[in-house]
Amino acid sequence: QVAAASGHTVVLVDQSDEILKKSTKGIEESLKRVTKKKFADKPEAGAEFIKKTLKNLTTSTDAASVVHSTDLVIEAIVENLEVKNELFKTLDKFAPEHTIFASNTSSLQITKMANATTRQDRFGGLHFFNPVPMMKLVEVIKTPMTSQKTFESLVDFSKAVGKSPVSCKDTPGFIVNRLLVPYMMEAVRLFERG
Repeated sequence: QVAAASGHTVVLVDQSDEILKKSTKGIEESLKRVTKKKFADKPEAGAEFIKKTLKNLTTSTDAASVVHSTDLVIEAIVENLEVKNELFKTLDKFAPEHTIFASNTSSLQITKMANATTRQDRFGGLHFFNPVPMMKLVEVIKTPMTSQKTFESLVDFSKAVGKSPVSCKDTPGFIVNRLLVPYMMEAVRLFERG
């Protein structure tokens, strides 16, 4: 949604047409909420914004067939390293050499995913926060193999979609979750002590 709304051509890929229809409807509903605030006094401009955004979005159930013309792949599937690696191995065979791969994982090591491909230098993390249309922060994760050019491209993309990128090394939990877990544990301890 955020990429399409900022003028990027987006192909949303999922396992079935049913899921994709539901996702597209969800994006449309989300866009309506955004336009109520963004175009409060200009409903025609809001309707045009929704139409234009949805025009930038197509769907597919076959990632391998659409990746051939892609500059950036952002993976946001189940938090299972084996499943993610299988997807990246497959896409690696069909994606052009210049295509950058990124994972939206919040906890798994980016390096382990990059190693499943032949493009370790063109692999990084883009960890967005929910709800993505509202949250400005995005963690841009650089592995030891991520090239500076790839890292800068991921930062530039983050800014182009209206986000505030922060740089992070490939460390467990990155920045926010790394700080959040001890913070929550302290709340549990306080509760335990009454």
